[in-house]
Amino acid sequence: MSLALLSSILIDGVAYAMILFMITVGLSMTMGLMRVVNLAHGAFAMLGGFLAATIPQRLGVPIWLGFVLAIVLVGLVALLFERILLRRFYRRDDLDQMLMTIGLMFVATAAVNLLFGSTVTSVALPELFNGTVDLGFRSIPRHRLIVMACGLVVVCILWLAVDKSSFGIRVRAAVDNAPIARAIGIDTTKIYAATFVMGAALAALGGIAGAELLPMEPTYASKYLVILLAVVAVGGNGNLFGSFFAALLLGIVETSMKYMVPQLASAAFFLTMIIVLLVRPQGLFGRHA
Repeated sequence: MSLALLSSILIDGVAYAMILFMITVGLSMTMGLMRVVNLAHGAFAMLGGFLAATIPQRLGVPIWLGFVLAIVLVGLVALLFERILLRRFYRRDDLDQMLMTIGLMFVATAAVNLLFGSTVTSVALPELFNGTVDLGFRSIPRHRLIVMACGLVVVCILWLAVDKSSFGIRVRAAVDNAPIARAIGIDTTKIYAATFVMGAALAALGGIAGAELLPMEPTYASKYLVILLAVVAVGGNGNLFGSFFAALLLGIVETSMKYMVPQLASAAFFLTMIIVLLVRPQGLFGRHA
C-alpha cells in the first residue's frame, strides 16, 4: 500500500469518523441516560444542514453566522420536542418510543421536502474551509482537517463537561441511578432536557460539518439511521469514549473498503459491527446490565 493511499484512507476515514461521532454522541447519551430509543435523532442533523444552507441566503448573514444560528435553532426545536412530546414517553415501552420517534422522523422528512425541496442541497462553506494543505507527498482538503479538529475539540469539551464539572457529576448520578439522584435533590428533568438539547445541537454541528460527505436530502434521517444506530451499539449506550472509538473503528473500516473494494464497503461496516457485538454484546465501552 502506497503512502499516498494510506494517508488518503486515514484522513478521509478519520474525518468521516468525526462526523459520525458528532452526530451519534447525543443519541448515545439519550439512550444511555434517558433510556429513550430516539429514532428521529438524524432529523436534527438534517435540519441543521438545511438551515445552514438556507439562513445565509435568506437573511444575508455571513456563512459562519448562519451555521451558529442553525445550531441554536435546532437546539430550540429539540427543547420544544423534549418538553412537549418526548418526556411523556420516558417511562413507556421501547416499542412506543420507537413508533413515536420513527413517526416523527417521517414527519420531519415530509416537512423538509415541503420547505426545502426534494433535491440534494449543498451547504456553502466559509472561505476558511476551502483550498488544500500541501503535505509534500499529497494535498489534503482543508475541510477534512477542520472537521477532524472540530471532532477532537468536541470530545475534549464533552470530557471536561462530563468528567470534570458539577453538571457531569449530576449526569453520571442520573445515569447510574435516577431514583436515588432525584432523592438527593438532583433535578433529573432538567438534566434530561439539557442533555437532549446538547445532543441535538451536536447532531446539527455534525450534519453541517459533514454535508460534503453525507449530502443533505429529505431522506437523510432515514437513509443514515442504521449507520448511526450501529455506531451507538458498537460504542455502548451512554459512553462518550465508546462513541468516539466506535466511530473511528467503523469510519476507517468503511473508508478503507471504499478505496480498495468499493462494492464491499457497507458489508465491511456492518460485519465489523457484528463481530464487535459478538465479542462484546454491551459494546466496546458499555457496561453489563
